[in-house]
Amino acid sequence: MELRRVVVTGLGALTPIGNTVQDYWNGLVGGKSGAAPITYFDTTHFKTKFACELKGFNVEDFIDRKEARKMDRYAQYAMVSSDEAVKDAQFNLDALDKDRVGVIWGSGIGGLETFQQEVMEFTKGNGMPKFNPFFIPKMIADIAGGHISIKYGFRGPNFTTVSACASSTNAIIDSFNYIRLGHADVMITGGSEAAVTIAGMGGFNAMHALSTRNDDPATASRPMDKDRDGFVLGEGAGALVLEEYEHAIARGATIYCEIGGGGMSADAHHITAPHPEGLGAKNVMINCLRDAGLNPTDVDGVNMHGTSTPLGDIAESKAILHVFGEHAYTMNLNSTKSMTGHLLGAAGAIETISSILSIKHGIVPPTINHFTDDDQIDGKLNFTFNQAQKRDVKVLMSNTFGFGGHNACVLVKKLDL
Repeated sequence: MELRRVVVTGLGALTPIGNTVQDYWNGLVGGKSGAAPITYFDTTHFKTKFACELKGFNVEDFIDRKEARKMDRYAQYAMVSSDEAVKDAQFNLDALDKDRVGVIWGSGIGGLETFQQEVMEFTKGNGMPKFNPFFIPKMIADIAGGHISIKYGFRGPNFTTVSACASSTNAIIDSFNYIRLGHADVMITGGSEAAVTIAGMGGFNAMHALSTRNDDPATASRPMDKDRDGFVLGEGAGALVLEEYEHAIARGATIYCEIGGGGMSADAHHITAPHPEGLGAKNVMINCLRDAGLNPTDVDGVNMHGTSTPLGDIAESKAILHVFGEHAYTMNLNSTKSMTGHLLGAAGAIETISSILSIKHGIVPPTINHFTDDDQIDGKLNFTFNQAQKRDVKVLMSNTFGFGGHNACVLVKKLDL
């Protein structure tokens, strides 16, 4: 069968460096760090006392207080970002065939704060099982997509992808496939996460996964730097409206770019560590290129997974060299996690949005906080260190890799390339 073309017609973002798409982009281009001391709880006894929290966000500016109380923060974030994306797409909602509009959302953890709060309350009650009636609906990872569909009446395919830090990239790829295979005309997709909690910070600290640079949080996320010591936890959401090309043209939609392809793979190596030679990362990029029908030399850059972990950055750099060869030295590589921190299940969404905006504006955001070269990473690669770079960008890839060895990569390209 002939596959249908899929384009992007709406964007929404709620991030630690900007609460709208425009503010997010301004923060990226300006090299803004979202890391700061945690305000949500007392960190006195925590190894890591900082994270990339949202700034100046009040949910009641967007959602009625009574309704907001029925949602975990991760679902609130999903509602805010998806609302921006739907408005950006400028639909005539009354004219849409809502049976052909679906929602596929990603979240690595879901309602962690809700689970934490309910268990903590239970331990105070002498064993009496007094739980909030919204405990389960607030906690489950699929509920964000449910809320989005209920708000708009979208009755098409609806589910949630859970693949740790690859979750929202998998959601984008699944949405892309549902449209190009003819099962939907429009999909709202992306991901959200709200893991800056006692349990989230405590759990990642116990794994020694987080940076402990408490004396200088703003420079703690330093991908590819010799002195990187772990990732910085972030929170927020990113949303995209994907639409069948002819459907978008027929209604006169503004088109950002085309989704070229998606790739998936597994490391099959370790529950948390990457394959040391980047085998899964290499395979996922090859699979993505094959799906897009493009050659390595067609790609202008990669928004790397680039978490600022000692092993991960080395493995991904090796994988890029395996896939792109000499062409790798002509590309722009970057890690926007140096600014936003790691949004876990929402990372793929906001990083794909960054790639889309790079195509639109001809600018590649920087990898900030680079101070010292790592002799285990090829220094001839252009990681776009510390300053944004102008470039006529036509094709970009965005990598996400999750605990369990889950890898996902999406490719975006200029329309009619």
